[in-house]
Amino acid sequence: MGCVTVPAAAAVVHYFMRKNKPEWKISQKHKWLNLLLAGGAIFGIVDHAWNGELFMISPNLFSDLMLGVVITGIIYLAWLYVVHSSKADAIKTKEPVPVKAEN
Repeated sequence: MGCVTVPAAAAVVHYFMRKNKPEWKISQKHKWLNLLLAGGAIFGIVDHAWNGELFMISPNLFSDLMLGVVITGIIYLAWLYVVHSSKADAIKTKEPVPVKAEN
């Protein structure tokens, strides 16, 4: 269950950080990050429940926590990709500024 706790803890910490920072509170990108982290935690809970390991503690807790760190890192990388893609799309969709012809 350690692999579930890391993204869940990151989601909770980010949620409260978002509430306290006005620029993050209105940011769509930070909302995406919070949803991705919460989704990663929910996925882990569903996976453990499906396999009958919901309240099972791994004998090697350190490796389980490291798996949670890797999962959280991949979630952050996916978020960075989404943020970068949305910025690139915004740049592509902007109409070019008309250039005035000089006489």
